Amino acid sequence: MANTSSRTLRLLSLLQTHRYWPGAELADRLDVSVRTLRRDVDRLRELGYPVAAHRGLAGGYQLAAGAALPPLVLDDDEAVALTIGLRAAAQGPVAGIEESSVRALAKVARIMPPRLRRRVDALRAMTVPVVWSAAPAVDPAALTTLAQACSDEERLRFTYTAQSGEQTLRHVEPHRLVSLGRRWYLVAYDLARQDWRSFRLDRLDSPRSTGMRFRPRELPAADAAAFVRAGIDSLPAAPKQIEALVSAPAATVRSMVGQWTTIEEIDERRCRLRMRAENLDWPALALGAIGAEFEVIQPAELVEHIREWGARFTRATDSSA
Repeated sequence: MANTSSRTLRLLSLLQTHRYWPGAELADRLDVSVRTLRRDVDRLRELGYPVAAHRGLAGGYQLAAGAALPPLVLDDDEAVALTIGLRAAAQGPVAGIEESSVRALAKVARIMPPRLRRRVDALRAMTVPVVWSAAPAVDPAALTTLAQACSDEERLRFTYTAQSGEQTLRHVEPHRLVSLGRRWYLVAYDLARQDWRSFRLDRLDSPRSTGMRFRPRELPAADAAAFVRAGIDSLPAAPKQIEALVSAPAATVRSMVGQWTTIEEIDERRCRLRMRAENLDWPALALGAIGAEFEVIQPAELVEHIREWGARFTRATDSSA
């Protein structure tokens, strides 16, 4: 017979796999008497697990819904599936769950044994991810490292590439991860610059914890998300390079929007349109006004912008039908 602690964990695992367990069958699976089973059930209740008992000849037990979610017990396959699912959710199409997915992933990764890590890495290496948006991809392993450093209050080192292309080594005290506008940011105190900074994770490379603990500082903002938004709002709007292939003669396109764009003829039926704009509304309007098929070459944000316009027009049409 297993000791009391391991047997209680085994009981919890069994209760989490079936909606209802007959008492005699559950006792047999644990190799204990029905009386011992009742004592083990009482221990789970003391720990906060809402175990409901059904009396009678066909009596048994089931784990009921409670006011809070108690700790779960996972077997190997379940732990691997959970990790893969959380990594996908961290970069998935469902807005609003990215940050909580990373926090959960960090908790699972912290206690996962090496043999399960190898299975997770093998599955990830052999899986082709679906790109849900034009936002830059972020390595889930880096997300996990950063989340753990924030939680453990440990200093980090990493290489950061600025918008200009300059690379610098950073030594920071991480505060929070922020998911904003399909991008991830790390809010941290930069030790070399002695000031708070936000770092885009797609420009951050090789994050590693130093193992050095720190005492958290007071963030000069209401919260981490507000700090990131303030930093973005203070940046000057850099003109965007617009390029599109238009299925119309160059002369036709030039006569309609040529005074604001550069038109390059490809052949008699196609041309290349180039322009610079600080706002994506005008390029979308210009391409739509031409009245011909087109393909956006750059920037990727323009594709999403046009898609949003199209969805808005479709809703307007549906509501007026």
